[in-house]
Amino acid sequence: MSLLRAAPKALAKPFLQSSRAFSTTPSKPSDFSFLPSNTLPPKPRKTGLTEIRGPYYAPVTQTYLDDVLKDWGAFVDGVKFAGGSFSLMPPERLKALIDVAHKHGCYVSTGGFIERVLSVSSGSQNVIEKYLKTCKDIGFDVVELSSGFLSLPTDDWAELVKLTASYGLKPKPEVGIQWGAGGDASVAELEAAGTRDPKWLIDRANKFIDAGAYMIMIESEGITENVREWRTDAISAITSALPKDKIMFEAADPDVFAYHIQNQGADANLFVDHSQIVQLACLRKGIWGTGGTFSRIVTFEGYQGAKKG
Repeated sequence: MSLLRAAPKALAKPFLQSSRAFSTTPSKPSDFSFLPSNTLPPKPRKTGLTEIRGPYYAPVTQTYLDDVLKDWGAFVDGVKFAGGSFSLMPPERLKALIDVAHKHGCYVSTGGFIERVLSVSSGSQNVIEKYLKTCKDIGFDVVELSSGFLSLPTDDWAELVKLTASYGLKPKPEVGIQWGAGGDASVAELEAAGTRDPKWLIDRANKFIDAGAYMIMIESEGITENVREWRTDAISAITSALPKDKIMFEAADPDVFAYHIQNQGADANLFVDHSQIVQLACLRKGIWGTGGTFSRIVTFEGYQGAKKG
């Protein structure tokens, strides 16, 4: 018996590798614009603003911010430094970070560091003016004027608004109903300090708007942060008394910004953490949500599409 085997028959159809594997033409990414979603005011806008927290609880680098804003810049209007973090950065790195935000059409805010400037200088006009000039020179657009830790006469506060504007900066007073707000105090500590009537907040906000305030930041402590029960009555009083395009609520908690969107609409002005951009954008656009918001957040295209800052 022969030990030689016959050669196998050739395959009827030789295997051909897909030409797609050798294609040098990149495939076009899928475009989901055919799916309906809410219309929001285009940038630059006065309502529907999203201001995000920059460096503080976590570092925010140029590379990170640039990548985030490349993807999500259409939904971000401002970047805020918290806790005076910018004062610890090398000036050239700070300037570069500010430039990244500007490149993507976002303003940059100092946050409420002026409280530190006021306290260490005993309110020295010379020091405050030097602070404002430095902020302007390095590229800041907005100076937040908070006094959560301080007892500052309202007229003095209003003069700070005017002084800030005189340097070509946008003054943004922060007001709230909680004494001692802004330092991650416990519920018990804040309860012991006491709260103010919402009318106190509203009266001062109106005075600051008359003095030239670009916008009023509403402090969340005492309202939705570090409280046993939310002060929804205070929110209703504020939104009823003050112009929508002149107020922004601190809302760096998903339940809180969902509440504001439910009650003010998709064009509420909100401050959130940089890690919450996407969740808030999905909620504003009405494409996702929780049991209470899923498919319930809507806008009227004819109105929102025509709005612009």
